Order: sequence, then C-alpha cells, then structure tokens
Amino acid sequence: MATKQLKQLSREDVAQHNKEGDLWVIVDAKVYDLSRFKDLHPGGAAVLLDEEVAGQDATEAFYGLHRHEVLLRPQYARLQIGTIVDEKPVIYGKISGETSDVPYAEPTWLTKGFHSPYFKETHKKLQKAVRLFVDEVIYPDAQAREEDGKRPAQSVIDKMAELNLHAMRMGPGKHLKGLKLMGGVVTPEEFDYFHELIITQEIVRCGARGYGDGLLGGKVIGLPPVINFGSPELKAKVVPEVLSGKKFICLAISEAHAGSDVMGLQTTAKKTEDGKHWIINGTKKWITNGTFADYFTTGCKTEDGFTVILVERTEGVETKIIKTSYSPTAGTAYITYDNVKVPVENTLGPEGGGIFVILSNFNHERWVMCCASARAQRSIVEECLKWTQQRKAFGKPLNSQAVIRSKLAKMIARTESVQNWLENITHQMCNMSYKEQSNKLAGQIAFLKSYSTRCAQETAQDAVQIFGGRGITKTGMGHFIEHYHRTVPFDALLGGAEDVLSDLGARQAIRGMPKNARL
Repeated sequence: MATKQLKQLSREDVAQHNKEGDLWVIVDAKVYDLSRFKDLHPGGAAVLLDEEVAGQDATEAFYGLHRHEVLLRPQYARLQIGTIVDEKPVIYGKISGETSDVPYAEPTWLTKGFHSPYFKETHKKLQKAVRLFVDEVIYPDAQAREEDGKRPAQSVIDKMAELNLHAMRMGPGKHLKGLKLMGGVVTPEEFDYFHELIITQEIVRCGARGYGDGLLGGKVIGLPPVINFGSPELKAKVVPEVLSGKKFICLAISEAHAGSDVMGLQTTAKKTEDGKHWIINGTKKWITNGTFADYFTTGCKTEDGFTVILVERTEGVETKIIKTSYSPTAGTAYITYDNVKVPVENTLGPEGGGIFVILSNFNHERWVMCCASARAQRSIVEECLKWTQQRKAFGKPLNSQAVIRSKLAKMIARTESVQNWLENITHQMCNMSYKEQSNKLAGQIAFLKSYSTRCAQETAQDAVQIFGGRGITKTGMGHFIEHYHRTVPFDALLGGAEDVLSDLGARQAIRGMPKNARL
C-alpha cells in the first residue's frame, strides 16, 4: 500500500479551515482534518468547533484530555493530512524498549549519571533485552486481555519459553543449567536474584495487575516446591512441561476457613490400604491460575500432620472461576477435590513436613511481590509527574500547586525507600545460603512486604486525588490510575496480610534479642 503523502502547511493555511464541514486542527506540529470525524468525537462536535480549537493549535487542549497513544491509533493517525512548515513534532509518549527520562520513573541504577554497587553489565544487558520484549510482545497482549478477560495468549507464553523466561522467573538454581537465557545475554552461572528482580519489574510495567498474575504467576509460587522437594522422577516429568509453557501449575493452599493459618487447613489426604495412593477431599479458594492449571501444589491434612502433595488435573478435580475486583485474566479459582486419587510418589517433602515445604516457599514468594510492588509504584509516580505537568488548573499546571507537590514528594519518597530496601535484601539473598535466608531474612522480607503494600495503597489514594474523576474512570487519561487503585489491595493480602507479616517480623526480632541486653 502506498505511503500517504503529507502536505507542508502554514499556520495561516490551517486557520482557514475553522468551521463545520471544514475543520482542521494542529497537534504538536501535525495537521489533522477532523471535518468528517467531528460527529464521532466522544466529547461531541461542539468541543472541536470551539474558536480556540477549530483551525488553531490544539496541542494543549488535546494533551489536557487525551493520552499520546491516542494519536498513534490507526483510526486517528489516518486523519493526519500534513505538518506545519519548518516545525517538527517534539512530544513523545512511551518509546518501545527505551528507558524513561522522567525523574524517578526509573530506579536509580537505570538513571543516567547515577551508580549502583549491585547491578553489573549483565544486569544492564538483560534489562534492555527484557524491556524490548515486554514492550513489543507482552504489553499489547496485556492490554487486550485486561479488556476481554481472557487468559494470556499461548503465543506470548511460547515466545517467553523460547527465551527461557519462565525458567529465569524461578530465580537462580540448577534448573537453569545448560539453558540459553534471553538469547545469551546472561549465562546460567551468572544469573542471580538481581536478574530475576529485573524480569519481574519489567513485566510489571504493563500496568495490568490481573494479567500479571495470569502470566503464570501460579508457576512462580507453585513450581518451587516441586523443584526443591519433588522426587527426581517427578521433577523430570513436571518441571520441563511447566518451564516450556506446555503445562501450567498453581499453588493451592488457601481455603475458605484458612488463609494465613496454614495449620488450620481442612483438605484431607488419606492413604489407600495398599499405601500406594492418596485419596484427597476438600476445597481450596482464591487460587491464582487455578482455572487453567494442569497441576496443583496442594496443602493437605494427613495422619502425620500437614503434607504437600502435587495433584494432577484428573477425575474428581473441579475448578470454577472466582469473580474478584481485578480481571478474570488471573484465572482465580475455587477448587474442589472429590476422592481424587494421587500416587504417593507425588508427595513433596516428608509426610507431615509440609510446613517446612511451604515456609521455604514464602520468602521467595513475598520477595517477588515486593519486586512487583516497588515497580508498580514507580509507574504511578511517572503517570502523576506527567499529568501534573500537562494538566492546567486555574490557568497554571497542576504541579504549580503546593498541595500537589506535597503528594508527589511523598509518593517519590515511598517508592525510593521501598526500592532501596528491596535492593539491600536482594544483595543479602545473593550472598546467603538458602538456610541462612530462611533464618535471617524471613522477618526482613515480611517487614518489607508489609511496608511496600502499605506505601502502595497510600500512593494509589494520592494518585486518584491528583487525577480527580479520571482516576476512577476505566478508560482514557487515568485508566492506569483507576486500575492500580482498584487492584492494589491484592498485594496487601496475597502472600500474607500486612498485619500478619508485620507481627512475623516483630516476633523474629524478639527471638533474636540478646538475653542480657538492658537499657
């Protein structure tokens, strides 16, 4: 198809087209013919026929009402007929694969002129490759799936598998041995928790909370018990299936009567007379990815106490979706086990030792949530900084008002504090054995999880106030703010409620108190 030829026009030329049936406007040195579009304009034709818009430079008016991405949509891009002579467009939105130059829109280590003791050249190379992949492959699917509520496209999952992104999201370990990671930008031997942090934070930039969980969030928390406690035979079968994106797994612990109280679970597993199988009965609730999972890492009450068993989707396993305040893309499920027969070889860890299996999983699960929360907050800071500069109120930009600057200051301070605490903990993880992490970091990570989600909710509230009515509207200028404000409570609950985690951290601190310490 031939490329459309754009005219070179003067501002005087445009000014002649200022009436109904002949209506042109200028937006950022680009000329648009809205003559036929005016009746389709969501705000009505009268808005376009205003004497300060028709035939005039409408750049300020446009960006006070619309996101830059609107101009990039095919149905609007084709309305452009020319450009203003001797002028060039200067406004830009999101540039695929590039870092933002908005202050505090990126963590310090990604900000030009700043330095970090943690991030090396391999981290920078991985970040660049993952960002481009996220922007070009994941982001479009995320926005589409948040709209229609369907699970993430298999094509996206397959492309992630080709680059071994699924494997990298499990963190460093033996499961990476022999794999080519992200086209070879980092080796399995180099890969550490900072590389994993980067992947998690880049995916979060999609601004689609439900989709983020739907993009195999269940695997991130459901597969580690298999990797760490499954038999060699079980791992040889399940791990490749899941990391290749051919099969899906979830963590099935929570029940209607037991959440943080893991030992209060009521789902039972009893052995058959020959001792070769478990018979499982019970229910699970709020299980991420449960609606489309093939495997369920399931907490059960057994004769010896609490045991974790890997259940394959089979006869007696039923799932149904739970409607939550974020999208069904996450596949949040209610699960029923009705006399489900499972081989005893599917037991993860020792019988009765399930609490250790789950506790070993909690640190990593909560740390991943902290990574996500920190980056999501930063994205909201960027949205608010942009909006307060382009939005005019009382004849001046919003950021000219002290009350707005005060909110921005608090949002930035919270975001930076969360990220810096996170980086410190991540550094400890890179330099501690798994056992040391369990002994020394459980309280730290619990505190950070509680702190980051509390900060996130405060930032969400401030962002809505800054965006006003747009902050509670699902489409348009503030749709990322509305989505964040609506979905941010999930982070405060998943992986342990804020109060429970704060108490866990305090109890660990108290246990570490020297007996002879006095004022």
